[in-house]
Amino acid sequence: MAEEVALVNTNRSGLIPQHWEQLYFNPLQSAEDVAEFRMEGEGAVTFPRGWMRLESTRSAAEGQRANLVFWCPEELPADIAISWRFRPIREPGLAILFFSARGTEGRDLFDSSLSRRTGEYEQYHHGEMNALHISYFRRMWAEERQFHTCNLRKSYGFHLVAQGADPLPGVHDAADFYHMLVLKKGSSITFAINDLQVLSWEDDGAAYGPLLAGGKLGFRQMAPLIAEYAELIVYGASP
Repeated sequence: MAEEVALVNTNRSGLIPQHWEQLYFNPLQSAEDVAEFRMEGEGAVTFPRGWMRLESTRSAAEGQRANLVFWCPEELPADIAISWRFRPIREPGLAILFFSARGTEGRDLFDSSLSRRTGEYEQYHHGEMNALHISYFRRMWAEERQFHTCNLRKSYGFHLVAQGADPLPGVHDAADFYHMLVLKKGSSITFAINDLQVLSWEDDGAAYGPLLAGGKLGFRQMAPLIAEYAELIVYGASP
């Protein structure tokens, strides 16, 4: 029987501007909660312990073809705080959050005129889309496991714009869910784990292309990672 759960995010991070309000909330506790989400790549979405669990259904030996992105359908404003809870279940692998993601030429990320995306990483940084993304559980390759970092990249392109130390433990030492937070306000982007600021960056809107406005968010995983997610919350200024 699935574990009974009632995790409620009552501790709003002090990094979120006080006047911002909750714009979107998804507990990520059942298939109904993610019925409108979109999977790119071949992945399984299950809820064995009452939380959303993501994993690839292909062998990691297939390389990029085994990776996936699971998109939230909400169109979000430019200035947002994205809060979610993350727990690694099986490693190695890698976890990423895409945000402010849109198709090129201002098109919606799901516009039918865009080339089909199937999980291969190059489609997301050198394809028909622009986005920011944080890689926050980098355990795929030996060098990543030997020295843990979180990376912020901006695309189109593969621009590493900021890097910080990753405080997340490996699977065997992960005690519970960890609270992840991305704050995007104007030209400033901040990333924190359990309210510990990991990195920040000011985008000058020139070196790596113009400032990105609103768009969609999505969870990416590299196989064979299995991870669980809970309580996706987006804050922003009142419309």
